[in-house]
Amino acid sequence: MAWIKVVEEEEAEGELKETYERIKRQRSMPRVGNVLKLHSLNPRALSLGADFMWWLMRGESGLSAPQREMIATVVSATLQCRY
Repeated sequence: MAWIKVVEEEEAEGELKETYERIKRQRSMPRVGNVLKLHSLNPRALSLGADFMWWLMRGESGLSAPQREMIATVVSATLQCRY
């Protein structure tokens, strides 16, 4: 649970609701992850950050998506971060 106030999907309205829906469609996921919801009080920052992360992990690269996921996993484990 975050210590930062977040807007849950059921409570989202306007630009935030649209951003949540776009993120779920883009990632074919049933819900928005908590790490993204941390930016829910600033929908524009959420949108830009989510797009940047999507580009890093799924955009054109010399590394495959699984290689990028493995790098992210190793970095998170090294930093003792659950995400």
